[in-house]
Amino acid sequence: MIFCVEDDNGIRNMMLYTLKASGFDVEGFSEGTALFEALQEKTPELIMLDIMLPGDDGITILSRLRAQTATADIPIIMATAKGTEYDKVIGLDMGADDYLAKPFGMMEMVSRVKAVLRRSKRKTSEPEKLLCTGSLELDPDQHTVTADGERIQLTFKEFEILRLFMQNPGRVYTREQLLSSVWGVDFMGETRTVDVHIGTLRDKLGRCGDYIETVRGVGYRMEKIL
Repeated sequence: MIFCVEDDNGIRNMMLYTLKASGFDVEGFSEGTALFEALQEKTPELIMLDIMLPGDDGITILSRLRAQTATADIPIIMATAKGTEYDKVIGLDMGADDYLAKPFGMMEMVSRVKAVLRRSKRKTSEPEKLLCTGSLELDPDQHTVTADGERIQLTFKEFEILRLFMQNPGRVYTREQLLSSVWGVDFMGETRTVDVHIGTLRDKLGRCGDYIETVRGVGYRMEKIL
């Protein structure tokens, strides 16, 4: 089941028609209140969420979905107006799994939906374990990070960057590889996005931020510490 939240009736009907024709069960909603009412009855495999909506906008709805245990892990694709790079970055930082820039083609939409669902199934099939590096601990199941015994609040993307580093200590990642792994293969952002996130991540981790090393001319890696 896929939920589509789009206030434009014509666009929403076309999305529903195309997804049904592609073999998906779908339901459509014009705003957030109806979405949350439906979520009381069933949990979809994926939510397609427009940013510009009456009432609460898509970013606000995304934040609520990620904050609630029952909906925190539902894959979400955001629909943004063409050229609004800020909305894309904010949405992805807060936990969106992918985005579509309007106007988008229906076949592109179906392709993105299938790709996100494939990634989601791979994640849920892989066992998660506590990751430890020096005095830094990351619990994937609880989605928590502790540095020198202190709980650290990270954004969704900061958490995913740290998880990737801690799962692969010593491996060097280029900025392009980090964009691909954390933001998704289709994210068309600038590599400067990675530098900004690494900087804020280091600041939040305090002394443990030094574990993330800059490899000049290449990218970043997590220091191997027992």
